[in-house]
Amino acid sequence: MNNENKQYEIGYTQGTYDLFHIGHLNLLENAKKKCKYLIVGVNSDELVLMYKNKKVNITDVDRARIVGALKVVDEVHIVNTLDKNLMYSKFKFDAIFIGDDWKGNERWKNTEKQLGKYGVKVEYLPHTDGISTTILSKKISKNKREDER
Repeated sequence: MNNENKQYEIGYTQGTYDLFHIGHLNLLENAKKKCKYLIVGVNSDELVLMYKNKKVNITDVDRARIVGALKVVDEVHIVNTLDKNLMYSKFKFDAIFIGDDWKGNERWKNTEKQLGKYGVKVEYLPHTDGISTTILSKKISKNKREDER
């Protein structure tokens, strides 16, 4: 799709992207279909520990390198906040993209209101069912236990 048919100039999305999987790729590809320039925030190791109370499997530097290598990603940054207002003040995006599994979530309803003041649209993109980093982690653990038998 050429850039003239894109809905937005600058799009933004943010995530952890640990154990990068097809759901991550689908989200990024769908986001890029809607914007000329896609900026991706990769959550820092410290941020993930703070809000998910989990350690990542892959460091933020390596996760950012993986995400940045994708042809659909124009710019990547390691970020230390979930505050989308701060991200907007830094990147001035027209739209922010998130999986539709978050639609109706209180945090994202608030994000819609806050970013709406700047004319920023929150776009909910199709979530890929049956895959997540949590599912992959459990599968890896199960496979490891079976291999150890």
